[in-house]
Amino acid sequence: MRSVTLDLLDRQLLHALQLDGRAAFSAIAEVLGVSDRTVARRYDRLRSSDAVRVAGVPDSRLTGHADWLVRLGVLPFSAAPLARELARRPDTAWVTLASSGTEIVCVFRVAAGGPAPLADLGRLPQVTGVRAQRLLRPAMNGRWRGRTSALDEDQIAALRPSAAVDPTPGPLAKADGAAVPLTRLDRSLLPALAADGRATYPALARRSGWSESAVRRRLAELRRAAVVTFDVEVDAGLLGFSAQCLLWLTVTPARLGDVARTLAEDPEAAFVSTTTGPDNLFAIVVCRDTDALDTYLTGRLGALGGVDRVETALVTAYARRAARVEQG
Repeated sequence: MRSVTLDLLDRQLLHALQLDGRAAFSAIAEVLGVSDRTVARRYDRLRSSDAVRVAGVPDSRLTGHADWLVRLGVLPFSAAPLARELARRPDTAWVTLASSGTEIVCVFRVAAGGPAPLADLGRLPQVTGVRAQRLLRPAMNGRWRGRTSALDEDQIAALRPSAAVDPTPGPLAKADGAAVPLTRLDRSLLPALAADGRATYPALARRSGWSESAVRRRLAELRRAAVVTFDVEVDAGLLGFSAQCLLWLTVTPARLGDVARTLAEDPEAAFVSTTTGPDNLFAIVVCRDTDALDTYLTGRLGALGGVDRVETALVTAYARRAARVEQG
């Protein structure tokens, strides 16, 4: 990523895209009080600098996939190449280096609720340990607040996607937790949106091999059913937050739901989910610096009833932040 500095307009643009990743630049420009061209130019600068990317992210529970959190102990010299190799796989949803490059933590997204594909990883000479946990139920309904604090309430209301995406139930409406059968169009459309969530309809039609009208109609259905949402990938360091930390918590079962919901409301929280395994809650938190992280761990978590044990690992770098849907 080339050197980039974000000003207020950049942060407002990122907040607007987090509200609706496919919002027209003209709509964003009107709310921000600038020209369409200014907004487009700002986004192109951030995108071409690899500072920002809008990605279409499928909900694995609705697509019938299982998310496996896999923690690999690795020899430090081999961590970065292995992370890049994992990031190129079609079944990885998220890949990060942690603990100064002595660990790789990743999420495998596996079709039909299958097991994590660990056999090959365990045989690699650079891998010193493997641990896998099934992610069960994400606790957060929103996003990390550090990306969504640049607009006022009136601007947020004007940019919410309800006007562009009809929220009424459509043909994909399912009972809570029921998977939506993916079509042949979906299997080409979802990877294209993961690569570029703002790809135009003509570009999506070319990539998928379907007509533009079919793509437009199907994407509206997928959005209405929340099968796909749009996320803004941006390095938290550009927003002034230098400490990103992975947390594995062991929580008293009777308190697990309450603790998960409580942590999900914290401004530091970027992701919270229950898991299988000896530690039953996984979280990612983002803090201004290591002093703020220490305060969070000793103050916030230390005072939270039901938490018996916490293991931490500082994020060193990200190799991948969003996923395609596995094609097999």
